[in-house]
Amino acid sequence: MLLCGLHAPILFAALSIEITEGTESALPVAVVPFAAAGAPVDISAIVNADLQRTGYFKMLDQQAMPAQPATLQEVNFKDWQAANQNYMVVGKVNGNGAQYDVQFQLLDVYKSGQLLGYRMTSSANDLRRTAHHISDLIFEKLTGKKGSFSGRIAYITTSGGGRQLQVADADGFNPQTVASSTEPLMSPSWSPDGKRIAYVSFEHKSAAIYIQVLANGQRERVAEFPGINGAPAWSPDGTRLALTLSKDGSPDIYVLNLASHALLKLTKGYSIDTEPSWSPDGRSIVFTSDKGGKPQLYLIPSQGGEEKRLTFSGSYNSRGSFSPDGKYLAMVHGNGNDYRIGLMDMASRSISVLTSGPDDESPSFAPNGGMILYASKKGGTAFLSAVSIDGKMQQKLVFSSGEVREPAWSP
Repeated sequence: MLLCGLHAPILFAALSIEITEGTESALPVAVVPFAAAGAPVDISAIVNADLQRTGYFKMLDQQAMPAQPATLQEVNFKDWQAANQNYMVVGKVNGNGAQYDVQFQLLDVYKSGQLLGYRMTSSANDLRRTAHHISDLIFEKLTGKKGSFSGRIAYITTSGGGRQLQVADADGFNPQTVASSTEPLMSPSWSPDGKRIAYVSFEHKSAAIYIQVLANGQRERVAEFPGINGAPAWSPDGTRLALTLSKDGSPDIYVLNLASHALLKLTKGYSIDTEPSWSPDGRSIVFTSDKGGKPQLYLIPSQGGEEKRLTFSGSYNSRGSFSPDGKYLAMVHGNGNDYRIGLMDMASRSISVLTSGPDDESPSFAPNGGMILYASKKGGTAFLSAVSIDGKMQQKLVFSSGEVREPAWSP
């Protein structure tokens, strides 16, 4: 049995995010509670939590704040300098229950001036999204890197014999069930516009690949060939899916044209070829193959052509995933029974190991390319974690019940 649509019941509580390792050079930042009367969402608290969990910032506790100004004109910068703050955020929220006017200012405490200021309108239902947008703006101004707080994550949960494909905000709030089944659900993959998800379902006792529209739950079965139908991956332009099929015998990489339903077979032979992932320019596909004896990563043109082996370090490399700029390739890097998240510099082909293992899998880049979301297991419990591409910042995403795996960060 399978239920579809974002209006299906929420079966699991929202996840919470713990910072397990941050940078020693974290910037002191104070997010002052916004002046707001009757707003259903505490925007300043969301912004504070967003910035805190990155590990880049040391947030000032509200109880330690010398005052609670709402505008630049109300700030006594000497008081905030005495509190050892580099930056501060002030703001106001005004509304009538349906429409809200939100304004904020990012201030440089030691220069006693404004770095950033915006005014925006929001419906009551969109106030959390507005808060995440503010966090994105502040993060980019202070770090020079785009924020990813406005994104969403998809993941598979299992509990009591049931499986759910769920989607939540990047901070774990608003989890909603996309599909629910007593049979396995696997391999969620976001479309480039973030409006659809491709995934594998065994609801009819055999594997099939579906594409589902998130807004209304409408879905289409796009692959149900004899044997394996697995590992769907969207092309950057959203017109094709790379996937693994074994309809001709051994598992091979194919490209499915979603308009014509034509199939292009990329790999041939007796090896197991699986887990395709597109390069950002759409010209190449990285995949996992055991043709060399053990799983390693290979690259092939998306229109067909010669395969090239990418990985030689380590006895096991799989589940390749390109960064949005194409400069890095995340992977599961293994030696013996120890599996960690590795990162290949595509220019030098060198691999750095970012996590501690021993059971890390399914790496997925954040939209800004600065973090990698992945699944892990310790003590028999499966959970999600995130790590910065320099390995300095680590997060653990904790669920109140059930196990979670196969995360995918939205574009």
